[in-house]
Amino acid sequence: MDEESDSLGGGGAVVGDDGLSRTPWAYGDPALLSYYDTEWGLPIHDEAGLFERMSLEGFQAGLSWLTILKKRDRFREVFAGFDPEAVARFGEPEIEELLGDAGIIRHRGKIEACINNAARVIELREDGGLDEFLWSFQPTETPRPRTPAEIPTTGPESVALSKALKKRGFRFVGPTTMYALMEAIGMVDTHLLDSHRRGASGVWSA
Repeated sequence: MDEESDSLGGGGAVVGDDGLSRTPWAYGDPALLSYYDTEWGLPIHDEAGLFERMSLEGFQAGLSWLTILKKRDRFREVFAGFDPEAVARFGEPEIEELLGDAGIIRHRGKIEACINNAARVIELREDGGLDEFLWSFQPTETPRPRTPAEIPTTGPESVALSKALKKRGFRFVGPTTMYALMEAIGMVDTHLLDSHRRGASGVWSA
């Protein structure tokens, strides 16, 4: 959630109509509010779930997260539920079909990266799998932001994770994208301290 957080200035948590405080990016669309309250920042450990989040963060690069959320169902349909084995078998016919699908982000580089990364996920199974690999980069501390301006968009661990993934042949896994992934799967907690979701992951105390 890097670009949204970065653009919200210095205010703190915002109280919604339901009386609950949230990080400001949660507002503006029902899809964002639902995602924030029910999913974002909760731990994910299954391979397909992690591959989906990694892929969607890659597709989000340069775009808003809301754009991705609105296309998420279609992404799941055309990318076989983000089953790495199915996606890894995609070839040029599937790529051309995806490039013609207005329900997703029609960017050849990102589509090809997703297919490539599926194969790399399969290769990681020999070394403990994607879950073990990603979570080995969990930092020893998490940010404690009071305002959106205090929310990092990268960190030493996301830089290290990005380098390690690239060494393994992954693409569209830059440090900022990987930090957004770490936020999304609860590896770090960047909910504002006053948010009602702070500490919801159970990974970090509030």
